[in-house]
Amino acid sequence: MPFRIALSGLNSASNDLKVTGNNIANASTTGFKRSRAEFVDVYAAAYGAIAATTPGNGVRTSNIRQLFSQGNVEYTDNATDLAVTGQGFFVVADDKGRFLTRNGAFGLDRDGFVQNSTGQRLQIFPSVTVGNVTTYNTGSLVDLQLSNTIGAPEATTKVNVNVNLDADVINKQDVNGMGATLYDPLWPAGSGNEDFNPAAGVTFDETDPTTYNHVTATTTYDTLGAPHVLTMYWRKLEDSSATLPLNNTWQTYAFVDGQPMQPSSDPYNAVAPGPGPATVPPLAVGTREMSPAVLNFGVDGTMQTAEYWSNVAPLGRQLSANNSVIYEPMPTTTGSAPVQISIDFSDLTQFGSDFAVNELNQDGFTTGRLAGFDVEEDGVVFSRYTNGNKEVMGMVAMANVPNPQGLAKRGDSLWSEAFDAGDTVLGQPGTSNFGLIQAGALEGSTVELADELVQMIIAQRNYQANSQVISTADQITQTLLNIR
Repeated sequence: MPFRIALSGLNSASNDLKVTGNNIANASTTGFKRSRAEFVDVYAAAYGAIAATTPGNGVRTSNIRQLFSQGNVEYTDNATDLAVTGQGFFVVADDKGRFLTRNGAFGLDRDGFVQNSTGQRLQIFPSVTVGNVTTYNTGSLVDLQLSNTIGAPEATTKVNVNVNLDADVINKQDVNGMGATLYDPLWPAGSGNEDFNPAAGVTFDETDPTTYNHVTATTTYDTLGAPHVLTMYWRKLEDSSATLPLNNTWQTYAFVDGQPMQPSSDPYNAVAPGPGPATVPPLAVGTREMSPAVLNFGVDGTMQTAEYWSNVAPLGRQLSANNSVIYEPMPTTTGSAPVQISIDFSDLTQFGSDFAVNELNQDGFTTGRLAGFDVEEDGVVFSRYTNGNKEVMGMVAMANVPNPQGLAKRGDSLWSEAFDAGDTVLGQPGTSNFGLIQAGALEGSTVELADELVQMIIAQRNYQANSQVISTADQITQTLLNIR
């Protein structure tokens, strides 16, 4: 009697319903991969050719296979959410071992570790920085932890000035033509350096706007992260009677917190001595000494050379290296190391348009607290601080196996390595066969409800049909029992 055959059909149809029901239940589970039930027919072992007339012994479930297709990427605007677009898995770990997952719904614990809802921590390749080059140790996995401590400050060492100095500005210091400006009353007339002799003109005074044309300011930082205001005063030299016209020459005085900065006597600050006397001191205003940088522009308005004055070896006028002037260290009142700044004038221009500050960049920053973190599509993780600084934490590790369907299901949207899956390969996102990382997004379930509802109807009909086989077999059996 076909009772057992029909019973195997009922069991298989029931498994089909269970798989369909599990798919429907996980239609909203992040990173879930739908499954399908696979069946094979059953025949009794037979000798010779007798199997050709064997009707079969029913059906059995041969496999419940997960289908690793790409789910829809849904944006969440939550920085700790991650999605994989393409092949590969996130690697998470706890004290029970290492697991793979496509569920990128991560958050932070009290210690700053990035983990999923069940406590497994996201694994990254640690960063290795040598000089200005950052690489990643792909042979090691560590937990991703964001530091809640105060970010260390960085002292300003370089300021890049991108300013347009208006070419047609009226020189407020040109009192009587030759030798009307610049910084030293001791440059005598007839020495060949009259253009550096302000004796007949107006001496620079930062408190008197009539002695300069423009002023700019930016904030710099010392080794403790304390701010200091760097102010630069610009004034144009103009003398149409000079052998070398000065209408393409400017000078700038630099101050930190109101104190004048003096170009450094460091010989590496200069590439060649300039012409003129070698032993003339800088301009003294009260008890202060200050010496400007002299900026020379070409007829096309681009920066040509920068000069400065040194009263110690090397002495006299100096031509700066790469249009950058290094200034003497400035003591602070905060207890930090003295501030020493190099100002790069390479991006200066003198065009006919109005004076404009295009950019004032400096490489220092104050202390900062963690504001969040960013993950690039190649997996690089940056922590962001309130001072605008970024720190490379590492790179999100990705894993892949030759046969994802062979991975062992562990629940909680986790898989573990298994023999049937093949050897696990770790790598960087976006390389080889690894997908990319999408931050602020999650990969949705691959379940299509319409397909599952149709499959549920099919499984229901199969179950009903196998029930009818049992009912019919029962009637036949009853007929036999009623034979007298």
